[in-house]
Amino acid sequence: MKQKEYCHMKLGEYGAAEVHRERKMLIVRFNRPHRVISTCRVNGGIHEDLECLFNHQSCEPAGHSRKELKTVLSAPERYLQGLCERFELPEKTASLGTAANMNYAAIETKSFKNLEVTAICTGGVEGNAGRVGDPASVWEQDGVFEPLEKGGKELHGTINTMLLINRELTRGAMVRTIMTATEAKTAVLQELAVSSRYSDGLATGTGTDQIAVACALTGDTPLTSAGKHAKLGELIGSAVSGAIRKTLALQNSLTPGNQRSILEHIKRFGAGREHMTESIARRLQEETAAVFRRNFNSLDRDPVAVGASCSLVHARDKVAWGILPQSCMKEIFVMHGAQLATGISHRVERYADFSRILSLEPVGMNNHDFLEFVYASCALGYSEKWKD
Repeated sequence: MKQKEYCHMKLGEYGAAEVHRERKMLIVRFNRPHRVISTCRVNGGIHEDLECLFNHQSCEPAGHSRKELKTVLSAPERYLQGLCERFELPEKTASLGTAANMNYAAIETKSFKNLEVTAICTGGVEGNAGRVGDPASVWEQDGVFEPLEKGGKELHGTINTMLLINRELTRGAMVRTIMTATEAKTAVLQELAVSSRYSDGLATGTGTDQIAVACALTGDTPLTSAGKHAKLGELIGSAVSGAIRKTLALQNSLTPGNQRSILEHIKRFGAGREHMTESIARRLQEETAAVFRRNFNSLDRDPVAVGASCSLVHARDKVAWGILPQSCMKEIFVMHGAQLATGISHRVERYADFSRILSLEPVGMNNHDFLEFVYASCALGYSEKWKD
């Protein structure tokens, strides 16, 4: 037998399936027939004759221009066949592709009585996080993708999910698993306040997310619901959200602690560290500005200040969504801006003064005006921080 050229590790058995890692592949091998639903280009949809699933790290993040990757779109059957031959996998398989590191994959299992759900996730969102409804980059016509005005270049970042269920599900329930798993993914991104890279909204996923769900064909009465009221839906939501949190922490260092930052919450409006630093510094006296430049994190990551900035950002979202009327936008912004200045200075007694000063600042919903108001609030608070 030909010696394999890659390392192999069995990660565990989950229901009637085994999970293995072989270099840049995560492979799920079925020990009994499974019903599979997936978004895969080849063998996607619903199948009952697949023998395995795999998640493939097709390139490093900087290597998307490799010539062989062009066959992923132009000849996906040939690309899949090549991978199956290289890794000695059966042809009846479905594959997910990504640039995420397979060593950063996360596995989360949840169970109740005789029901077990396992989520196996990889993920990266730094370049490709988007909000559903954001402007598209390509238009598909007769099997060909044509670039739109943005240039048609998709940035890199994908969340891939393989979901294993040890009980049989109806076909309708299989479709519902996709909805429940997607809601779980979006909930994680919302809680982590991940910014869209294509608009000023919060991300709901990436532009290239993929999923495959497999349930064992046990012959028992199939489960009919994977919604939030059913225990199966609860387990799916818990397993998927747990696995996605872990893989994003490993791949992108995306954790609640690292998101505790004013800058992280205003990035989606076009803020960057250098621009934020200088925009605040130019509003300060020279000596104070020099101190601030050397101690940016003392402002950016102060938990009280971050909390106040979150309130201001959320109020802006509520106005944008129509929950709060435009007619009282200025009063709302000034109120939360004064709270931000108070949080930075830790001088609660100056809140009324801060409100009066900020009421003289220009206020607007466009991204530039909003950021300038945030910076003005930050500078106002920082200018008072060290006064006796």
